[in-house]
Amino acid sequence: MTAPTAKGAHTRRITFLVALAVFAQESTWNFYESQLPPLLREHLTSAAVVGLLMGMDNLLGIFIQPWIGNRSDRTRTSWGRRMPYLVAGMPVAAALFVVIPHASGSLPLLIAVMFSYALVANTFKPIAEALVPDFVAPERRSRANAAVKIASSLTVIVTALLSLLLVDDHLYVAFTVPAALMLLSVAVLAATVRDNRSPAYRAAVAEAAEAAAADHAEPRVRDTFLDILRSPDRSRLLLLAAILLFSSAWAASRSLVTPYGMEALDLTRGEAGGLTLPSGVAFLLAAYPSALFAERYGRLRVMTAGMCVFVVAMVLGTLAQNPTGTVVALCVGAAGASSFLVNAVVVLWNLAPSARVFGTYAGMYTVSWASGGFLGPALVGAMVDVNGWPLMLLDIALVASLSVAVIIRISRLQRRRPAATVA
Repeated sequence: MTAPTAKGAHTRRITFLVALAVFAQESTWNFYESQLPPLLREHLTSAAVVGLLMGMDNLLGIFIQPWIGNRSDRTRTSWGRRMPYLVAGMPVAAALFVVIPHASGSLPLLIAVMFSYALVANTFKPIAEALVPDFVAPERRSRANAAVKIASSLTVIVTALLSLLLVDDHLYVAFTVPAALMLLSVAVLAATVRDNRSPAYRAAVAEAAEAAAADHAEPRVRDTFLDILRSPDRSRLLLLAAILLFSSAWAASRSLVTPYGMEALDLTRGEAGGLTLPSGVAFLLAAYPSALFAERYGRLRVMTAGMCVFVVAMVLGTLAQNPTGTVVALCVGAAGASSFLVNAVVVLWNLAPSARVFGTYAGMYTVSWASGGFLGPALVGAMVDVNGWPLMLLDIALVASLSVAVIIRISRLQRRRPAATVA
């Protein structure tokens, strides 16, 4: 086997393993988001309180994920810097996940188990994805991350099947299946991955040795964020802003579609709830081609084009305001959005000044994306209060347009760099 062929096989292998880990993690998270509200509603009548409790995991993630990503960057073991957290955290999270339905008879106990699961699961959520830049060369990261995103998206189908086949009659078994997937994935990872062999780990060890010789401490989360804030090159800061903005638009296009269908299209609740299903398939079909186009024509260029497609689709959906037009608009929009969802974190990794901060950057990406997911529906909802439901897709297009403007600005900044690796 030639060296390039061996390298490609190794890249495909690590991509599959990371995708497996993310698939298992997101299976539990999606099922958590789907089935915890009914358990809480057995004790609570207030939708606001249920929503507050369901948002607890996102709030924890904002504080935990950058910190744990940074901790993993600074960890040095014979197993590597990521694997110890996955091997320790995933079995504990799986056990807590299985306990959730057993604790549903008592509200305080249910909340305690929810909090414990969210706390543990957030500690390794960014870790698996950080293995991508650890092992995969910058020019191949888009297609690796596309495979990871596809695996994550497939968990929506798994959650739907579990809900249809098991929840009503076998609730305890339904919670056991995602937990078993998590245990299986961590067993495979533990048996096959030693990330102390990754190029990024070796580079980080070498850089740390040089820093120690120069009496420079390992970068903390605060140091990394201040470096981004103070850097004359605003690309990283602008990219985090673009991630938040586009996440806001994307989240609003997902979470507000059901009331939009009921209010603007005169659909039933069930009919409106099914509007986004075809767009999920469109995203899966477009994700990997988006990565290939990005590697061939430039990530920022392809991201900009895809985001513009998303904006145009939302505008056309406003003009063709009927169920068929809305489904087509959501499908085209999801296909365009895939270019951003697949490539944004890759651009952020490639902008990192050192392999020592890949985990921290993965945590920062997650925080920006989660913050947009929290703020976007509220922002677009406020715009709907002023403009009305028929203009909701146009409101989303406006928010997305802001993120397009930011990405265009980053592209201009990168063209001034003599050896930019992100574009």
